[in-house]
Amino acid sequence: MLDKSALQYTKSANTSAEEIARFDALAEAWWDPNGQYRRVLEFNACRWHVIERQIRQHFQEKSLSELSALDVGCGGGLLCEPLAQLGVAVTGIDASEMSIRVAQRHAKASGLSINYRHCLSEVLVDESRQFDIVMNTEVIEHVPDQAQLIAECCALLKPGGLLVLATLNRTFKSFLFGIVGAEYVLRLLPVGTHSWKAFVKPAELQGMIAENGLTAGAISGMSFNPFTSKWRTSSDTSVNYLLFAAK
Repeated sequence: MLDKSALQYTKSANTSAEEIARFDALAEAWWDPNGQYRRVLEFNACRWHVIERQIRQHFQEKSLSELSALDVGCGGGLLCEPLAQLGVAVTGIDASEMSIRVAQRHAKASGLSINYRHCLSEVLVDESRQFDIVMNTEVIEHVPDQAQLIAECCALLKPGGLLVLATLNRTFKSFLFGIVGAEYVLRLLPVGTHSWKAFVKPAELQGMIAENGLTAGAISGMSFNPFTSKWRTSSDTSVNYLLFAAK
């Protein structure tokens, strides 16, 4: 069931009504291989291998079935589901009610038990919840107060836990490829998905992490080849990148 008691947080807290409306309108496309998020599905499959490898390395002395994970801004559950398939106890939260409904429906059809809630991260902070893994991917560039979001993610992480962050770098290349190319030329994403000014440089993100007592670790870039229409991991962090941190 949706967490109706948390809806008040979406009206005045660290989110945007315009952003919520945009994601609500596109929610049914999350898992559609031929829909507007088809490239996101491909991108997600590529980066999941990096995320899984980092999780296994970080928790090598633990069984994955002993771990808990939170996906902040889970959308349709694209990262929640492969994580749940590994045996991790997964919670996914999002400000988009329609995205949560789609995520719940898809998880049920996939035979997966995932705890989805329609709320923001501050709700779980107020509940004093903590998880072994906290993921926040392609969310920070959509919120008004980026430092607050990172602080909440860090607070929700257990000591010894792993923080997984992903966003877009604020560079000239990211403007060309992440907005002009991705939204207007190649149509990888709906027009208006991103604002370049909201992109975050790795050093800025590492600074926010350090302010909350975490140690930044591995960083991995994600590159798209327009000629092959394939995503790959790379050392180039000038557009999309993943950043991991330990508590």
